Formats: sequence, structure tokens, C-alpha cells
Amino acid sequence: MRILFDSRDAAHKTPFGCIRTGQRCILRLLIPANCQATGVKLMLEDCENAPAGKYPFAKEEDRGDGYEAYRCEFALGERGLYFYWFYVTKENGGFRLFKQGNGTNMEAGDKWQLSVIPADFTTPDFARGAVMYQILPDRFYKSGDCDLTEKLRPFTVHASWDEMPDYMPDAEGNWCGDFFGGNLNGVREKLPYLKDLGVEVIYFNPIFMAYSNHRYDTADYKRIDPMLGTEADFKALCDEAHSLGIRIVLDGVFSHTGSNSVYFDAKHVFGNGAVSNPDSPYREWYRFRHYPDDYDAWWNMPTLPNVEEVTPSYIHYIIEDDDSVAAHWLGLGADGFRLDVVDELPDEFVYRLKKRIRSLKPDALLLGEVWEDASNKRTYGVSRRYFVDGELDSTMNYPWRKAILNYICGIDDGSALGEAIMAIAENYPPQVLSCVMNLLGSHDTPRILTALVDDFRGSREEKAVRTLSAEDRKTALERLRAAAFLQFTLPGMASIYYGDEAGMEGFDDPFCRRTYPWGREDVDLCAYYRALCRMKKELPALRHGDVRVTAAGEGRIAFTRTAQEQRAEVFVNRSGEVWTLPEGKVRFGRGLDLDGERTMLQPGGFCLLICQ
Repeated sequence: MRILFDSRDAAHKTPFGCIRTGQRCILRLLIPANCQATGVKLMLEDCENAPAGKYPFAKEEDRGDGYEAYRCEFALGERGLYFYWFYVTKENGGFRLFKQGNGTNMEAGDKWQLSVIPADFTTPDFARGAVMYQILPDRFYKSGDCDLTEKLRPFTVHASWDEMPDYMPDAEGNWCGDFFGGNLNGVREKLPYLKDLGVEVIYFNPIFMAYSNHRYDTADYKRIDPMLGTEADFKALCDEAHSLGIRIVLDGVFSHTGSNSVYFDAKHVFGNGAVSNPDSPYREWYRFRHYPDDYDAWWNMPTLPNVEEVTPSYIHYIIEDDDSVAAHWLGLGADGFRLDVVDELPDEFVYRLKKRIRSLKPDALLLGEVWEDASNKRTYGVSRRYFVDGELDSTMNYPWRKAILNYICGIDDGSALGEAIMAIAENYPPQVLSCVMNLLGSHDTPRILTALVDDFRGSREEKAVRTLSAEDRKTALERLRAAAFLQFTLPGMASIYYGDEAGMEGFDDPFCRRTYPWGREDVDLCAYYRALCRMKKELPALRHGDVRVTAAGEGRIAFTRTAQEQRAEVFVNRSGEVWTLPEGKVRFGRGLDLDGERTMLQPGGFCLLICQ
């Protein structure tokens, strides 16, 4: 008999996952009577492994089943990331008890994680269980012409919307200077399409003035890039989107600027930057090792000089000023920001930004780019406080993306996916989990269709001409339907990268950033995504229900989404055998057979049942 404790089981820990400051937490261990334990202590440590408290357990009444139950009740007043283990005492000594899988192990193993979040932590209602749509503005749709007089040079505009993006530097060695002319008015014109699809939140890759087509090299935080239009165009877009019930989230690139910018001005275009003027007010934003030609840059790219984010003048400009960058764009209609490389922004900066945008717009969303589990993320030797200080409302959920792809492609039998689902559900505050950004594709990944069948790693020249065979595309489409089904039935915002719903292919940047194929969409796939969006919107269990994995392994995954008024059960069968499902009303599915009163899920099939 083993000592029993499972932090994901309400019989052993309540509440599930994180707790709020001052909230009562109850732990319960079952210890075999023949262990002859005399007591148990909870050993709490902070994120730096320093002791943070000891809490004794009380022995409960005799169970009569060979186990002795010990119960501990405690509350913590200081928010933070904690870890815990147990010390079991005996008459002749004692031993430590650690985590092993979902069980326990003596003297070796991991520690359990416990995040204590602010008692008043909330996330925006509009984001919970919403459908998000990510747009790279230059590549979505062009409507009319924009005034390019002040567009940073050099640049080229493709003659045809359907051309391949430049994947090599130009003759002068410049990268990412080719454009297709997609603009804000183009997005505005396509809002009816997005509304019909089921989109509730649009996330834009950067729209601020910049040299490059991706615009992560900001030239002016307070100006729309001329290729995209004007400030008036942006306001009109926001107004019309809001009238359709669609929110707008902007990409905030605040860890670095472009070298060709108002602030750095390496090419002496603007006249008052840190390089062009030794007395520039922006000079203190940058870390010069030798002025003006040796400075700290993002990933050592000289075109992306890093900034000192906690410099008072920088914080004033981005956050605190009456017309700060945050205030400026929220005032024009933006509903929040996605923070690029948030792990390179100090917690102080993120916290102050969150506080400021909430003061300006109480339901503003702050979303961070994190590729790992954000609850215990460490960067530069520091544990980040994204959730325990209520800094972020949401993060990009790359852990689930990886787990879904591995399962759908047969790398994992479902065991790892089940663990990934429950690990994030346990570690993230439920408020964050309900609006976490669940993605299958983004501007930083290969197109999902390609990723599901082709891991080709050849040259850029080879990738530019490589497409899926008819057989591979059929396989990819089958896999995508199952992957997207999981994406839309799990907690959080289901995020569609523009064109994935249309069946776009492509490897990594820039092949994942081709123009939307208007008029050449996969209409069946578009219809499938509309059905997923409708399901997500209509079912309370999918919008804000909790999640519990009920089966994981041998090719199968099943989980339950439960809201107060509804329970939905999700099944995906990647095994080679038919799966007999429990009773319930079929709400969505593929590969189903009905045998009298039984629902049979065929190999490769998936299904959502409403069971209450």
C-alpha cells in the first residue's frame, strides 16, 4: 500500500490548482496504518527554495480500511509561487514525501506547485472562451491605396497579391522590405467575413510605423505605418468592429525598438534619436557599450536595439503619460495588448502597464508571449510573477499546441497530452485558463497544415517551391480537423491564424506569412471552422467550464468540460479500435456510428457529447 495524495483530486486537495490570498486550502493524505506514522507536516518553500512555513496535519477518525487519514487546513496571506512536500514522522525518525507522477514517493521526486494569486484577480469577460483571429496586416487584404510618402525606405511592393514573399535579402542586404499592401481598410472591409466566421477578438501583429513588413522593429509607437493607413482608419476600424461585437488587441513590442526609429535614429532620418543627437532625451533608454556604435541589441541584431524598460522616461512615455502609448491606442479604440517577448520585460514594467490599462479601460486585456508554462517561468535567474501579481490575463499556449500536434501525429499515444492539459489547468489561475490563447499556428510557426505532415528542413529555395502532395494534403486536412476540434473544446480562446481556416500551407517565416488566398479558399474547411466557432460560442461548458481529463493513453483522449448549467464530454480516438461512448446527446463529431442506444466512435473519429 502506498501513501495516497493526488493534488488534482478533490479528495486530497481543495480547491483545485491556485488559491487566492487568504483563501482556505485543505490537504488530505492517506497513510497505510502499517506505516506506523505519528504525524505529518506540510513543508512550504518559496520559488527560491527558501523555507516559507511548516503546517501540521491533524489525524482524522479511524477509517477501518487500512489507511489513516491526515488533514491540514491553512491559508496564505502573501501572494507568490510556492512549492511543497511533506514530512512524515515516526517513533524512530521519519521521511520526506515527494511527488511522483500523480502519486507520491519517499525521499525522491518533485515538489508540488502552489500559486497564491491576488484575491481580486479578474480577467476580461469578453475574452473568456472567445474566438480570436490573428492577422499579419500586410498579408490579409488590401482596400484602396495608402499615402506612402513617409514610408521608411527602401521598400518594394509586390506586383501581384499571389507572389511568394521575398525569402532572401535584397541586393543591398536588406531583409523584410517587401510588401503586398494589406491595410487597415482592408481588414475593415472584411469584418463581415470575420463576423460570419465567428470571430470575437482580432489580434494584430504590429501596426506601428516600422521599416520591415513584420513591424517588430518599431520606428514610432504613436503612429500607424503609412503602408497600413492612418490613425483615422484605425479608429474607424475599431468603431465598426465594436459595432459587430469584435474586440481589437494590438501587438506591443516594448523590449526593443528599431534602429531606424524616432528613438534610436541610426540612419539619421528623424533627427533627435539616441544616435543622431548625443543629447537626445531617448539616449538613456539604450545600453551603449561604446557610443554610438556598440550597444545591446535583441539577439545581437543591430537593427533591434534593446531598451532599458524601467528607465523613468521610458515608463512615462509608454505607460504613465496622459498621452502615453498605452493611453493613446486605448483611447482610439484598442481593447488591449499582446506583449511580444514578455519574458524580456521586467515584472515591474508589466505590472505597471497592467495597472495603467485597467485604469483607462476596466476590461482591457493584457496577453503575453510565453512559449513554456508561464506559471513557473524563470528568466535571467528570476521567477516571473505573471499570475501571482496578476500581471497577465492570458498567454500564448504553446505547451498545448505542442501536445496536440504530437498526439494527432502519433508521436504521443495521448498520455502526454492528458498530462499537458491537466498541468496547465492546475498551474494557471482559472481566470487565466478561461482566456488563455490556444493556437495551432502563428507567424512564428509553420502553417498548421504543413506542420501536421511535413517536417522538411531543406533550404529556403527548396521550401519556397515545396507543397503538399494530394495524399499528404488529405492526411493533413483530416488531422487538422481533429486538432482544431481539440483546440476549440479545451478551455480558453481558440485562436485562428489568418488563412489557416482557408487551408494555407507553408514552412517557417516567411513561408507561413503568405497573403490570404481570397477566392481560392478551401470552402469545406472554412465551413468546418464556422461550425467550430458556433459550437464554442453556443455551449457554456466550452466558454467557461472547468476541465478534467478522464482518459489518456493507448491512442485515446477524453476530457469533461463542466459549467454550472452544463456538462460536455469530449472524445478523440486515434487508436485502431472502436470506442463505445457513454450516453449523451451528440453535439459535434466525425466518425460516429449509432448501434441502438450506443454511440460508437470509429478510429480517427472525435465527438462532443452533451451529458446534462
